[in-house]
Amino acid sequence: VFPCLRQQFAKPGSRPNISLADFVAPACSGVSDYAGAFVVTAGEGVAELCAEFEAAGDDYQSILAKALADRLAEAFAERLHERVRNEFWGYAAGESLTNSQLIAEEYDGIRPAPGYPASPDHSEKHTLFRLLDAARIGVSLTESCAMMPAASVSGLYIGHPDSFYFGVGRIGRDQLENYAERKGMAVEEAERWLGPNLAESTDA
Repeated sequence: VFPCLRQQFAKPGSRPNISLADFVAPACSGVSDYAGAFVVTAGEGVAELCAEFEAAGDDYQSILAKALADRLAEAFAERLHERVRNEFWGYAAGESLTNSQLIAEEYDGIRPAPGYPASPDHSEKHTLFRLLDAARIGVSLTESCAMMPAASVSGLYIGHPDSFYFGVGRIGRDQLENYAERKGMAVEEAERWLGPNLAESTDA
């Protein structure tokens, strides 16, 4: 289970406050729906390679190696998402997009990641990594939930045609406590992970 947060601020007109959960049909709806999960890496051996470059005084090659590994990991995540749409789930089997359209994300579905605006709690990576046994491909989490190797990407796949990226923004004390309860986490720990998202007064 991935507990989600919901926007909790006033919007003009009748615009709703959004949660990632809005884009996956609830079990009680009777609709067959899914969310996917992924962890990919292009970082195996990169730290050692960069250390060799740096020991030889070649910082430029070290920077290039890190940048290339990062780009390859992002490309891997993009390609896997494309296969989810076209093959594994097949909801966009006829999709034919140019590179420019792919870069502009002109396709149905999103791949939100823990620690990003729509899902700001980095600690959700623990659930994701346990689910996928990410250690099998040599990817682990630091104490602060940074991924190692650094050239790694993880997240969820959501296929809803109306799904989009958004920011949760500030949340109130009520939602913080509810979220902590759903996660089985102490409120104080939830505050630590969600500090930047807490309203100045958490009495909302």
